[in-house]
Amino acid sequence: MNPGPTPVEIDKPDLGHDEETDAERPWIVLVWNDPINLMSYVSFVFQKLFGYSTVKADELMLDVHHKGRAVVSNGNREKAELDVFRLHEHGLWATMQKDT
Repeated sequence: MNPGPTPVEIDKPDLGHDEETDAERPWIVLVWNDPINLMSYVSFVFQKLFGYSTVKADELMLDVHHKGRAVVSNGNREKAELDVFRLHEHGLWATMQKDT
């Protein structure tokens, strides 16, 4: 009689990071430069959506313009998703990623 396959024990791969720490790491929202929106409009959107002062909004807008992108918000995944959605509603190119 054939006893069937022999179970094999496999070690879980070490991915080099702690799952709990990874899950707790905040998300960042990036706004990317585009050839469509005026710089004044981008600054206005940052003030409207995030409550930034004119000075802070202009600094972030200039980062987008000169560096190609800027981190405009951070928080848990749900907040980041909502911020990206709201930025898209205003015609800005935005993405989110885990903070490094």
